[in-house]
Order: sequence, then C-alpha cells, then structure tokens
Amino acid sequence: MSFNFTDESLKKIEESRKKYPTALAAVMDTLWIAQEQNGYISTEVMQEIANVLGIDNVSVLSAATFYTMYHKKPMGKHHIQVCTNVSCMLRGGYEIWKQIKEKYGIDNLGVTEDGLVSIEEVECMGACGYAPMIAINEDYFENLTKDKVEEILDTLK
Repeated sequence: MSFNFTDESLKKIEESRKKYPTALAAVMDTLWIAQEQNGYISTEVMQEIANVLGIDNVSVLSAATFYTMYHKKPMGKHHIQVCTNVSCMLRGGYEIWKQIKEKYGIDNLGVTEDGLVSIEEVECMGACGYAPMIAINEDYFENLTKDKVEEILDTLK
C-alpha cells in the first residue's frame, strides 16, 4: 500500500521546510503533517517523508519511533495518553491509568472495538507542576482526580 501526500499537505511541508536550515530539521513537522493526513505513521508514510525531504529512512524512523505523539498504528478517535512519570505517579497517575484501562477494557495501545477510544501510557508530557495529567488528542487535562477523569471521559462521544 503506497502513500502520497495531498497537495495541501505538500504545501504545509514546504512552509515548514522554510523554517529550518536543513531538511532533516523539518522531519518532526512533516511527521505531524503526515499523521494529520493518514491518521498514523506507517512504513509507507515514513518512506514518503524520506522521499519528500530528501533524507534517509533511518532519520525518519528514529524520530517516528522516539516520540509518543506519532502513532505507528491506527488509534481511536479519542486517543488518551496517561502520564505515569514520577510527578504524575506520586500524585495518582497509576490509579488514573488503571481507572481508564478498566473503563474501556483495553490495555496499553489498545483501541475499543468501536474505534472511539485508544489509550497509551506515556513517560512524560512535561506538565510535572500540574500532575497528574492526561492528554486526549491535543488537549491537556491537569491537576486531575479520579472524579475529574470520569467527568472528562463521560464527554467523549
């Protein structure tokens, strides 16, 4: 299965490319643009990114696999990331992780059968002063309690 960027995505990549001194430096922006278009980063997507930027495949692979924000398989409409790093762990991050796993009956990187929700345990989302926290797609929710988490999850449709 091949992947090709749309004209709109190619324009975004061209604009991003202008911000950086080298094509390699634009790899993270390009991965994000590709994920917006395709929903996740497949091997074919990584190959096309390498082609479009004129860089080697390993550089694309290393960025795509290092950062948790790039999905390597299709995820749910609402992708919930739960931080369990030190600050979040000390303030209930694992209890929230367990709560979310039990609510949806899925484990790490699992997707509900209806494709509505996927979950992922992440190492750190850089909000230690506001722990514990979760992210749902690009929205951050901080200073959480189990009750607040339940209210947030009940809004997902």
